[in-house]
Amino acid sequence: MVYEAKAVVRRRKLREALIAVAERMIESEGLRGMKARDLAHKVGCSVGAIYNVFADLDGLIFAVNALTLEQLEKTLTVAGGDSADPQRGAITTLVHLGLAYTDYAAANTRRWRVLFDHRLPEGKEVPTWYMANLARLFAYIEEPLRKLAPALPPLRRALLARSLFSAVHGIVLIGLEEKLQHLPLPVLREQVTVMVEAMARGLAQDAK
Repeated sequence: MVYEAKAVVRRRKLREALIAVAERMIESEGLRGMKARDLAHKVGCSVGAIYNVFADLDGLIFAVNALTLEQLEKTLTVAGGDSADPQRGAITTLVHLGLAYTDYAAANTRRWRVLFDHRLPEGKEVPTWYMANLARLFAYIEEPLRKLAPALPPLRRALLARSLFSAVHGIVLIGLEEKLQHLPLPVLREQVTVMVEAMARGLAQDAK
């Protein structure tokens, strides 16, 4: 029993070390920096030991991405807007959410990109727990949309939240792309604000 307990502790510590080193590698080089041999060398373990903790490198990347989503959620939690007018407040909240997302992506570009650059082999599904984390983030968008258009059915509201996110993400992705015309953060924030306000005002008008 004592041996088993020590083995569990060693495994947990190795898992934490692998995630911590993987985070640093991703922040330094992006997804291309994730090589099993380099990872094992930096942690001080064998390559085989990695696969005693994670089934594959995809599992490790999901673990790092989960931490990225946690960081992102913290920025969304503090984003909001109060107003005596529920619709005005909802529009302000949506703009703040868009700007919080923009600021996080600009400040953590490499690890943010891995959220979208990571591709699974054909036939392999995204873990259920990871999808639940993503759904929780979309809820931050759905709530102000509910206030903006109360009559909108839940399914349409969920789809609209994803469409609004896609629009913001597209602006940020292109704006931060160095191979294209990289936009200064103030300009990028302005473009996100204009787009979100236009979409939100249009939805509010349709809801009247």
